[in-house]
Amino acid sequence: MINKIKALSKDYYDDVVFYRRHFHAMPELSMQEHKTGAYIAARLKEMGIDFEEGVAETGVVARIEGRNPGSRMVALRADMDALPILEENRVEYKSTVPGVMHACGHDVHMASLLGTARILHSLRDEWEGTVKLIFQPSEENYPGGASLMIQEGVIDNPRPAAMFGQHVTPGLPVGKVGVRGGRYMASTDEIYITVKGKGGHAATPHLNVDPIVIASHVVLALQQIVSRNATPYIPTVLSFGKIRGDGATNVIPDEVKLEGTFRTFDEEWRERAHLRIRELAVFVAQGMGGDCEVFIDKGYPFLVNNEKLADDFRTYAGEFMGKENVEELDLSMTGEDFAYYSQRAPACFYRLGIRNIEKGFNSNQHTSTFDVDESALETGMGLMAWVALRELQQKT
Repeated sequence: MINKIKALSKDYYDDVVFYRRHFHAMPELSMQEHKTGAYIAARLKEMGIDFEEGVAETGVVARIEGRNPGSRMVALRADMDALPILEENRVEYKSTVPGVMHACGHDVHMASLLGTARILHSLRDEWEGTVKLIFQPSEENYPGGASLMIQEGVIDNPRPAAMFGQHVTPGLPVGKVGVRGGRYMASTDEIYITVKGKGGHAATPHLNVDPIVIASHVVLALQQIVSRNATPYIPTVLSFGKIRGDGATNVIPDEVKLEGTFRTFDEEWRERAHLRIRELAVFVAQGMGGDCEVFIDKGYPFLVNNEKLADDFRTYAGEFMGKENVEELDLSMTGEDFAYYSQRAPACFYRLGIRNIEKGFNSNQHTSTFDVDESALETGMGLMAWVALRELQQKT
């Protein structure tokens, strides 16, 4: 079966590259993926695969049934949304939408899954069970398209025995994949703090309550949440990326706004940290004569890969690519809404290498020059097809 899948991956490669370049040239932001969803639906219809459109507004869900379809189900997921970034690449498939770009690789994910769908459909008389294909909107924005898909029952009736998500990474060279069992990606919360003071002339600081000075102390004090409150055994990040005080060289503003992120791998500690952030920020502000409002937008949970499924994935990937091309991943402080699926079903989120320095594919994700070595598409579609079929063979 491996040889058949690899042969079909080669046969379908040019078409899948075409799909990817179409997606890349026509990106859409979170919850705006209407044309993207329609394109996916059109391709599935051409393949003769049953699907449902408009799931969680713009998502598409398809089913491919082999022999004895009720025996076991495996789900495969690809995300659809692009980012608000102006592309700087000079390529023929450059984004045609100003200020919007597939800078995270979701175009690769969709194209690969379409290729996987075509492979599985072509071989449907040679395997048992059902494969569900989930094309999910809005991975980049809260509340996350995964949570919306779950609310619409996408992974119920029946619940999949296993679920896989594939995501590109420039951290691995093309031709390799990576996985990590257990805790893998962090929870992601957004922090919004408004420090209130009393503005006035910068030359009369004794008449003001300076929110810029207070905000500076708040940021420094909150760094102790990680250094002196968090256990060193639980990775934790608290960073502020935005501070805004609309004053001038000689004007002290009335308030300053701070925006940051909190990320960790333990739900109990996560809740205690939120409380400590609120308490400490207010205490510091009030102690300096001002006040403080804190809003924490609780985001995605941390992502846990099922240990057995991750082990099985290593085996499957080693069979398909060679053990030397399957690497162990480090913990990641980035977040992913695939975490919601991992709370509902045995799940495995793995990485597909796309870096090729010699060809110039080395930019980080979420940058204006991000691009991929498209040979990864052949690996991506074939590996996911093989993983799905191998998992369907499991009995427990």
